[in-house]
Amino acid sequence: MLSFHGIPQRYAEEGDDYPQRCDVTRQALAAALDYPAEQVLMTFQSRFGRDHWLLPATDETMKNLPSQGVNRVQVICPGFAADCLETLEEIQVQNREIFEHAGGGEFHYIPALNDDAAHVEMLRQLVIAELR
Repeated sequence: MLSFHGIPQRYAEEGDDYPQRCDVTRQALAAALDYPAEQVLMTFQSRFGRDHWLLPATDETMKNLPSQGVNRVQVICPGFAADCLETLEEIQVQNREIFEHAGGGEFHYIPALNDDAAHVEMLRQLVIAELR
């Protein structure tokens, strides 16, 4: 499962192509893993306020997966270059609890790239390329 930070639905209705860009990432990951794209779920996290937010919501999806026969889940948050409260607390802790409380079994959070030397080097190269 890929969990992206959500945005209010009205942003997408007003032309923000964020949901489509997230889906491009989902499809690219499925292709790189040689996995059927329709089996790689894409959800949105971090809803707050009264606006309607992009769906499906990560927490609601976690709650429903066990009743759909899903006993194992791996979650990655590709929109985050480094782990933070939204990945460590919201996903790794809260959503794990939601999944397990609903009857789910194995929950694996795949960490962000964080301060890995290869990640820092890739970012350095991107900045240099953009400065040219």
